[in-house]
Amino acid sequence: MPETRQPSTLHALTPQGSAWLPDGYHLETHRHAHGQLVYAAAGVVATTTERGTWIAPANRMTWTPPGFDHSHRFYGRADARLVAVPAHRCDELAARPAVYAVSPLLREAVLALTGRPETRPGAHERLHAVIVDELTEAPEQALHLPEPRDDRLRAVTGLLHADPGRAATLAELGRAAGASERTLSRLFRSELGMSFHRWRTILRIHYAVHHLTDGVSVTATAAACGWSNPSSFIEAFTEVVGQSPGRYQADLRGR
Repeated sequence: MPETRQPSTLHALTPQGSAWLPDGYHLETHRHAHGQLVYAAAGVVATTTERGTWIAPANRMTWTPPGFDHSHRFYGRADARLVAVPAHRCDELAARPAVYAVSPLLREAVLALTGRPETRPGAHERLHAVIVDELTEAPEQALHLPEPRDDRLRAVTGLLHADPGRAATLAELGRAAGASERTLSRLFRSELGMSFHRWRTILRIHYAVHHLTDGVSVTATAAACGWSNPSSFIEAFTEVVGQSPGRYQADLRGR
């Protein structure tokens, strides 16, 4: 892919397109009447709505249905691809924001749709149909980090966002936030739909993806993100992302 695309070619009003974007590039909060898929063929994209953040390395893409306020941030030098899904096709996909696995066919269809002008009538419409067909078969992925509304939970999650590697127990965090361990444990399950341990694991995976994308070693990433040893990090990363951190970095180099 020629690297002549400029960051200025993407902004919040861009329904569909592509650009090479620098690390940390941010598309501000906006919404669309159509659905939108965002794929980083290189790098990582994080899509944020009021329901939380969805992170997608190069084997995933984020999906935002019509009408959701959302923003995007890119990590690493990102080959960003935006695909607008017409409203009449959106009912075939999830009714909420999601992350989907990217099959080889889905990847090539997205690259073709966003990487070259339409040279034959109807070519883009046919590519859209292929993309939606592939997504209806693709599994949703567990790379969603929900964010709380309860002030006590927000205090706890804020401490962990500030230091993902922090080894504090929920009881210790609760003392800092002014809430009991039992109350916080209940709130994690009732408001966020997961245990405190699971939420913190996914948070750490989010930050680990950023480190790995920047070329940080697996061992250093494990230590920075709070794992006591690389093997436990590799196990957690593989379970959530679907591939080992070493394989993830090898794929990045391949791309």
